[in-house]
Amino acid sequence: MPTTPSVDEDEVVRRPFADFLREQSRGSTHNELTEGLHDLIAAVVETGRKGTLTLTISVAPMKKDTERLLVSDLVKVSKPQPDRKESLYFADDNGNLTRNDPNQPTFESLREVPGNTDSAAAHIKEAAR
Repeated sequence: MPTTPSVDEDEVVRRPFADFLREQSRGSTHNELTEGLHDLIAAVVETGRKGTLTLTISVAPMKKDTERLLVSDLVKVSKPQPDRKESLYFADDNGNLTRNDPNQPTFESLREVPGNTDSAAAHIKEAAR
């Protein structure tokens, strides 16, 4: 006859966290974590940088009733960001940004020649030969 394993009366039976997670917010927390993890992995692979997925569970007693507990959750995905291109600017005497170096003299007599710049560069290379 099989024997039933003895259970110590002081032993606490703990419900698996996964069971709680599946029913929290009718499963939407579990779904949000699944989607968040998928998005995070894609961003890490794309950028080669670290990101995080954080689940915060808050538990608070109801007012004047410690047997009933209010449980809420927050899912936060911090995806790594790709590098953004930098642009070079100068600060003028008024503190404004400008592409032209205010300390560099300008040549008023020079002007840009309209037309196809690729074609002009090809003519210059041909003339240099």
